[in-house]
Amino acid sequence: MISAGELRKGTTFEMDSNVFVVVDFLHVKPGKGAAFVRTKLRNVKTGAVTDTTFNPTAKLQEAVIERKEMQYLYSDGELYYFMDQETFEQIPLNKEKVEDAIKYLKENMFAVIKFHKGEAFSVEPPNFVELMITHAEPGAKGNTATNVLKPATVETGAVIGVPIFVNEGDTIRIDTRTGEYMERVQV
Repeated sequence: MISAGELRKGTTFEMDSNVFVVVDFLHVKPGKGAAFVRTKLRNVKTGAVTDTTFNPTAKLQEAVIERKEMQYLYSDGELYYFMDQETFEQIPLNKEKVEDAIKYLKENMFAVIKFHKGEAFSVEPPNFVELMITHAEPGAKGNTATNVLKPATVETGAVIGVPIFVNEGDTIRIDTRTGEYMERVQV
C-alpha cells in the first residue's frame, strides 16, 4: 500500500479494479483547509486519461508491473509482433499499445514491454535510437547562425526536427523520451 502523498510520475496503482499510471501530479496546500493531491491518471488498459484528487493520507494498492525486454519482429498492418528472447514466444500487440513507441522502432530492435497480470499494456523503446533520415529538405547555405530546425522523416516514418546542416541519408541519434534530435552519428 502507498499513500496518495507518495504518488510520483510513473507510479502505478490499482483503484476500482483498474490499473492507473500517474501522468502528472501536484501537491496542493491551500492557505485555508486541508492539503490534497491533484493527479492526472491514465488507465493502462483503455488509455483513458482522468483528473483525480486525493487526500494525501489515502491508501492505494500498488500494482505489480512486470517489465520484459523483447525483440520487435514485424508488423502485418494491424498487429505488431514482439518475441521473448528466453522462450521465443511471439506476442501480437495492437496499435493502441505500441502507438508512441513504434515510431522509434525498426525490425529486430529491442523494447521493454510492460505486463500486468500477464497482459501486455505498454511498449517502451530504448531511451536513445539511431535512425537514418529518408527525407529532408535541403538547408539554405549560410543559414547556420541560429538554432533553426527543419522537419526530417526517419526510416520508421517519424518526423523529427533537425538542424539545417543535417541531410537526407545521415544517421541521427534521437532521445525517445522527448522525441528530440540529439546528434548526427558518423557511420
